[in-house]
Amino acid sequence: MISLRNFLYFSRGIAVAVALCLFTAASAVAQTDALPSWNDTASKQAIVSFVEKVTKAGSADFVPEPERIAVFDNDGTLWVEHPIYTQLAFALDRVKALAPQHPEWKETQPFKAVLDGDMKALAASGEKGLVELIMTTHAGMTTSDFQKIVTDWFASARDPKFKRPYTELVYQPMIELLAYLRDNGFKTFIVSGGGIELMRPWAEEVYGIPPEQVIGSSIKTEFRMQDDTPTLFRLPEVNFIDDKAGKPVGINQHIGRRPIAAFGNSDGDLQMLQWTTMAGGPARLGVLIHHTDAEREYAYDRDTEVGRLDKALDAASIAGWTVVDMKADWNKVFKD
Repeated sequence: MISLRNFLYFSRGIAVAVALCLFTAASAVAQTDALPSWNDTASKQAIVSFVEKVTKAGSADFVPEPERIAVFDNDGTLWVEHPIYTQLAFALDRVKALAPQHPEWKETQPFKAVLDGDMKALAASGEKGLVELIMTTHAGMTTSDFQKIVTDWFASARDPKFKRPYTELVYQPMIELLAYLRDNGFKTFIVSGGGIELMRPWAEEVYGIPPEQVIGSSIKTEFRMQDDTPTLFRLPEVNFIDDKAGKPVGINQHIGRRPIAAFGNSDGDLQMLQWTTMAGGPARLGVLIHHTDAEREYAYDRDTEVGRLDKALDAASIAGWTVVDMKADWNKVFKD
């Protein structure tokens, strides 16, 4: 039979071991890296430092949770935008799918360029031609019909370089960043030049961002009764372009609060970062994703028509924005 003295000694040993295990587990949790795909560079440190400042109660930079708004561009910031924007890839496929119903397209630009695979001729059609493509392929149907077309396309379409669904070509470091911000009381929004109805069907599943927190360009819709069913019908008319100077306008209309953090990658995001960071008040964060990794993704900035980063890159050094070097700052680009 064990003596009382030995029992007490044994019990104390168990208590010490349990306490040590609990301390070790707590330390491991505390040391868990919320951004494992980010290298420990100045960019990561700037983001973490900002979050710690605005979430520390009692600090001069503390921001209440309702005011912790972070906005993200989509193309080139959260997922791949080269060699062409995903929305354009969608529109090109829609032209091909609808072509049998429009034999006149074989001789009508910009549709002829699409059907001939002549990207040079398509580019020559300019903004007018691209708008015509979008209006023709995205309108003339109910919002429900368009949502189904979008959902079906994303289920089958594959990126030409990576041979993966477009929704798999999201940047793993940015997925981690979105979750990290939300875990620290931020509300995250997409603010994109892309079509709002093109992003909403999948944004919540892929990014954790619900449809009501997606802001984008839109075409006009009108209420119609069809077979005694209330519908919203998509018209071939531009309603709002959520790009460049339009982004702060869209943010104000949809959110009603000025963000304290903004993330972009191109000159199309310049005004959004200015609107976010040049307002005074508490600490604010502006971040540009610089595509520098030709091996794992693409390398481009000033000399490209897709996602040009020129004026915003110059502004970053003046405004004190963080420029993320994709090659140096990320140890992983896509989820395995």
